[in-house]
Formats: sequence, C-alpha cells, structure tokens
Amino acid sequence: MVKSSNAIFPNQTFNLPSLMKNLLLLFLVSALLPLTTVAQSLRGLDKSPLDIAYFPDNFAHDRKDGEKAIVKVTYSRPAKNGREVFGQLVPYEKVWRTGANEATEIKVYQTITLGDKKLKPGTYSLFTLPGETEWEIIVNKDLDYWGAYSYEPTRDVLRTKVPAGKSDQAVENFTIQFKLLGTGKAVMILAWDKTIVEVPVSF
Repeated sequence: MVKSSNAIFPNQTFNLPSLMKNLLLLFLVSALLPLTTVAQSLRGLDKSPLDIAYFPDNFAHDRKDGEKAIVKVTYSRPAKNGREVFGQLVPYEKVWRTGANEATEIKVYQTITLGDKKLKPGTYSLFTLPGETEWEIIVNKDLDYWGAYSYEPTRDVLRTKVPAGKSDQAVENFTIQFKLLGTGKAVMILAWDKTIVEVPVSF
C-alpha cells in the first residue's frame, strides 16, 4: 500500500498491484476495440457460395505427381429454393452469367475443343444462352465483371450450341462438373433444377 503525495488526494492510499491490473485491463480493452470493429464490418457467408470444377474431376484433391489440369471453372452456386429456374428465374434466350454473382470463369491449360470449336489456353468468362431444348455456350475475353450486365458480344472467342436435356430429379444448387468419357474425351455438365446440359470436351 502506498500513500499518495498528490495534493488533490492527500489522504488517498493506492494498492499498486490492483492499480497495475486495472491499467493492464484498460490497455487490453483499448487494443481490442479496433479488432472488434473490423470483425463486425466483415461480410457474412454468400447465399451462392463460390466453387471450382476441375477437369480431370476433383484434380487438386486427387492430383498425383506429374499430372496437369486441363480445364478449371470457377463459379457461384445459386440454390433453387422452390423456384422454377429455367424459363422463369433464368429467362430463355437471354445471356446468363452461368451461376451467380460475378461471371463464371473458365481457365484452359492447353488447347481443347469445346463443343465443336477450338479454344486456346487462357482464362475467359463463360456465359450461356439457355433455351428450352438447346443452349448456346459462349466464351468471352472479358473478366471480372458482375453478372452479364456488361457482356459484350464483340469480345466473344467461341460460341457453340448443345442440346438441353431433362432429369427426373431436381438439382438444388447449380452444378458444373466434368466427366471423363474415354481417352481424350469428356463432357462438361451444367445442371440445375431438372435441366442438364452436357458440353463435349476433347483434348
């Protein structure tokens, strides 16, 4: 215990260990306040989470020494949530971002044939033009745009048409997945609700 020599508190006695504890607590609270403010301002989980589809399928997880990826698609996965998707939520005959949020990106590591057209290595945006029985697959040079609002057809590098099929069972979240068919041949599957589109890929 220490008696104060301060003229303001002439008879005040201070407990130094307690005072040090209080000062330390005050310092810690002051230091943590900015972190709390930052944490409160961070965005939460996206309603349409980002995902990646590789060819070969699940490449990064299953990769073996010496193997190389051929295609990588980065896209967001909106949910059906009881809605009728194609023809309603996603209109027919209107360019679609092929997912949600920013436009879907397709990275090609070597020259491939997508549908019936050659596509050179590079990173592109992947748009689609859904139809009731046929979809047009669009590969575009522009990157990092939200949705298809800034889509510019003069920047297209590839357009190819493929049939649209139907499934008995609805797919809840929009899904892109690759399936190997045989040596040098695969399909890129686009599935949502009861619509399934298979885009031929050869390499």
